[in-house]
Amino acid sequence: MTKHKAGFVNIIGNPNVGKSTLMNAFVGERLSIITSKAQTTRHRILGIVNGDDFQVLLSDTPGIIKPAYQLQESMMDFVKSAFEDADILLYLVELGEKELKDEAFFNKITNSKIPVLLLINKIDKGNEELLSEALKLWQEKVPNAEIFAISALQNFGVPEVFNRIIELLPESPPFYPKDQLTDKPERFFVNEAIREKILMHYKKEIPYSVEIDTEEFFEDENIIRIRSIIMVERETQKGIIIGHKGSALKRVGTEARKDLEKFFGKQIHLELYVKVNKDWRSNEKQLRRFGYNQ
Repeated sequence: MTKHKAGFVNIIGNPNVGKSTLMNAFVGERLSIITSKAQTTRHRILGIVNGDDFQVLLSDTPGIIKPAYQLQESMMDFVKSAFEDADILLYLVELGEKELKDEAFFNKITNSKIPVLLLINKIDKGNEELLSEALKLWQEKVPNAEIFAISALQNFGVPEVFNRIIELLPESPPFYPKDQLTDKPERFFVNEAIREKILMHYKKEIPYSVEIDTEEFFEDENIIRIRSIIMVERETQKGIIIGHKGSALKRVGTEARKDLEKFFGKQIHLELYVKVNKDWRSNEKQLRRFGYNQ
């Protein structure tokens, strides 16, 4: 009888290198929001991939930055914890990148006692010469890592990485039920779907000043009724989110609803409201409420 394997595989790297895209390629569902703006992932998100004789617990973490305010410090705590419980570390860099934004984290990777797979992502955006330079650079910088060249977006090289993960997993019974996709509650994905649309449609500081609080989530047989609050820090931001005669807010609601209908496989009735919640990003009590302070 084949022995069962299971373990925690944590994805780390600079902002915007494709961590969420890779995670979703593995899981096959859009669990992590993906936009072209940096710092879109604020929490650690667990995605679960099950096979007959394995369970891979994938963790997508926020991009590594030097924190400027308390929310960002809390985000970096999620990254630190990713080193503590990993069985395998996936260190994701993009083609042309030469360093990690934080030297202490980099030292943790190069001194890691667990297997490190260094993935050079976005190779579809470069040529052979750039790739061979990158391979040479990272082999010297992270000699303890196995290196793979991939394109998470095109799914190139991703199956090979996944097969290697399975080989490296420790023997263990599953940690979660085999039909489970994630450890996050449904409301979390509602919040993330709305936040993704705000990241896509608003500029400058707006997306980073926003938090979503889903106050109601009622599921019937054919429909899910959701009521969510978009929190902003200032009155002026509230006006920008709502837009002329509510047009901007309506667009966010319509697009988020369509994504959520795909995600849950049901009709969605989504109500959105905007409230001012002054300086929530620097308020410890508020951060705890939104699940940032561990």
